[in-house]
Amino acid sequence: MKKIVFALSCNELLAKSISEKLSAETGQIEIRYFPDGETYVRVLSNVLGKDVIIVATLHNPDDKLLPLYFLSKLLKELKANKVTLVAPYLAYMRQDKRFKEGEAVTSEYFAKLLSSFTDEIITIDPHLHRRHSMSEIYTVPCKVIHASELISKWIKENVNQPLLIGPDSESEQWISEAAKNANAPFIILEKKRLGDNEVIISIPQVEKYKNHTPVLVDDIISTAHTMIETIGHLKEAGMKSSVCIGVHAVFAGNAFEELKKTSAKEIITCNTIPHESNGIDISDLLVSAI
Repeated sequence: MKKIVFALSCNELLAKSISEKLSAETGQIEIRYFPDGETYVRVLSNVLGKDVIIVATLHNPDDKLLPLYFLSKLLKELKANKVTLVAPYLAYMRQDKRFKEGEAVTSEYFAKLLSSFTDEIITIDPHLHRRHSMSEIYTVPCKVIHASELISKWIKENVNQPLLIGPDSESEQWISEAAKNANAPFIILEKKRLGDNEVIISIPQVEKYKNHTPVLVDDIISTAHTMIETIGHLKEAGMKSSVCIGVHAVFAGNAFEELKKTSAKEIITCNTIPHESNGIDISDLLVSAI
């Protein structure tokens, strides 16, 4: 089946790489906005009978959802055989329960919506916090792929005597896998969250790793508060300058600038979200999943 790859705004580089590696056609679309803010969508390529791949990483999702919805619906009207959403970063995974009376469980609503206009979803390291599987909320097939091997490879090639540090107990399974592949030890932070922007952190067993380079690894770097506070603790403990690695470079507000002000030696992310810190390419993972 012939494949054609479309890119939503800001996803052009990743979509081009995927298209070239698949030897697929690059789809042409026009998305613009009327003076009143409404979205205009036009497909300029022939999609009849083709398997369509939409590359649309979903950070800042509210601005992207309607163009994505309109495009996907239009592709089906134009008789595309299948519409696969490649969302390297998948939004609305955090609010997976009702923490306070009257709250919306938005992860469920978002999952039902995406499932209603796509045939398949491919994503990387979604924030499965209290969920065990995407199938708990998504009704279309979902392929979840992991960046841990790529992160391990980067660490092995770029960091001397690394010590991997995970942000919390929930990260232990994939941090331990990354550490194993990097032939490195790991420890897990003991963290108590007091609010969206406030955490209390302690670092166990750090004394015996004085000669190691701390490598802070997290799936999402959002406010960066955990990394910033951890770097401070490590500095006080006399550790070497830290390397910070994230899968998804969300970097809310001025988080990236604040993290750069620390003694961090390097800040590296995967290119699931376009950002200047991108240093680990995930296109081959996506191509294999497609």
